[in-house]
Amino acid sequence: MDNVIEVSSLSKYFGSFKAVDDISFTVGPGEAFGLLGPNGAGKTTTIKMLITLLRPTSGNGLIGGCSITKNGREVRRNIGYVSQMISVDGYLTGYENLLIFSRLYDIPKQDREQRIAEIISLLGLSEVADSMVKTYSGGMIRKLEIGQALMHSPKVLFLDEPTVGLDPVARRTIWNHLKMLREKYRMSIFITTHQMDEAEELCDRLAIMHQGKIIVNGSPEELKQQTGQANASLEDAFTYFAGANIETEGGNWRDTLKTRKTARRLG
Repeated sequence: MDNVIEVSSLSKYFGSFKAVDDISFTVGPGEAFGLLGPNGAGKTTTIKMLITLLRPTSGNGLIGGCSITKNGREVRRNIGYVSQMISVDGYLTGYENLLIFSRLYDIPKQDREQRIAEIISLLGLSEVADSMVKTYSGGMIRKLEIGQALMHSPKVLFLDEPTVGLDPVARRTIWNHLKMLREKYRMSIFITTHQMDEAEELCDRLAIMHQGKIIVNGSPEELKQQTGQANASLEDAFTYFAGANIETEGGNWRDTLKTRKTARRLG
């Protein structure tokens, strides 16, 4: 089958600063692909171009065969997007947040209730669906945001730092749900992350990104083997290819909001 994502010589300048520098890669159908790199590497800028929130300075990308520079509306129909920033309303219930997204995605009125109920059940939010989101834990908030992005059954789910600000238990829960959703819907997943364990857990293939460039790509195992070190870790591979280390991060509504704001500003 054809690739779901094809990126060719994609670049983005902000003035004289190269945020993304001539990158190319592909993502196959049903594949989980990750951009691994520190804050400031160009990961978020890349994802924003692919979902048509930023126009490239040069190059192009195809999502489901549709050009990100020429067919923005068609691209947006094919994708779901979960950003670093809080994208739910804390003063609405989980159900009400999903209802708003069902309308935004033009889900037929007769199908909305069934689709919302399916997502609530799938993500384990049934007990809190009628509670205000500001009472949710960070993990519940993230699951709800993923549910919003799945409302229209996209071909590709884009996740920008999907577990930023979450504690270890919540992170593991999100990982398990993403793997389950990928298997159920047979969709491709595109993830940006700076967390080694997350990249290794979720991604079939990775591209290491540093200072706006993609340095190397391959499966986590291939990247570790290319270091030539016995029992190399993914962190060893990143250091080998990028010559740098990656730092990591770490509740409730207020904690999640604060952490994601910081991540957005830095990334």
